[in-house]
Amino acid sequence: MSSYYGQYGVVLAVALAGAGLVAVAFGAARLIAPSRPGIGDKLVTYECGIDPVGEGWSQTQIRYYIYGFLFVIFDVEAIFLFPWATVFEGLGYAAVVEMAIFIGILAVGLLYAWRKGVLRWV
Repeated sequence: MSSYYGQYGVVLAVALAGAGLVAVAFGAARLIAPSRPGIGDKLVTYECGIDPVGEGWSQTQIRYYIYGFLFVIFDVEAIFLFPWATVFEGLGYAAVVEMAIFIGILAVGLLYAWRKGVLRWV
């Protein structure tokens, strides 16, 4: 019974060590980091070491986000095909039907995006 509680002791020790590490990191950052940078430096946009030119605000077209969103959706969905393909033979007919439904849902999503004109770059 003591080894049972000993396992909880290990978990507690790791949790305390993690909390201590976080506390040390925050404490070191508080001691080392500058506390009051100049007011002029605070308001300057910094990007890649180049001084900013023009305004800090620029308009970005939404289609870039839509392309990124569609890529992430279909990329993540395609990842689910790889584990299924590795054990395909042992799964049987029901798994083939389920994967056909899954791919069908993906196809409907792609067809919807195509019909809405989202995939046109112009």
